[in-house]
Amino acid sequence: MKEKIFNFFHYKIKNKSIENYFNVLNNDSIRIERIISFGQQSPPDFWYDQDENEWIMLLKGKAKLEFIDRKITLQKGEGLRIPAHEKHRLAYTPKYKPTIALAVSCKQN
Repeated sequence: MKEKIFNFFHYKIKNKSIENYFNVLNNDSIRIERIISFGQQSPPDFWYDQDENEWIMLLKGKAKLEFIDRKITLQKGEGLRIPAHEKHRLAYTPKYKPTIALAVSCKQN
């Protein structure tokens, strides 16, 4: 298989009103995505409740995540592991500057 090189920081966004996902790798056991946000947040009363464990690292920007019992702010370079079925939501990303995240999701063992 021939290598495919791309730069996480080079992108063309056609619609900044939605989060933009780019699958880096996706198979039966793991999903790796680049997520680019411009002011998006989860709808009120919406919670992610995923079957997979998730690890997120912020490559650029800032994001606030809300959990049932706490809120966390991630800055550039910070990462966070979210166990499967831990309810969470995206509470904030800056509207006029992109937030770029690397997300790795994998099935529970």
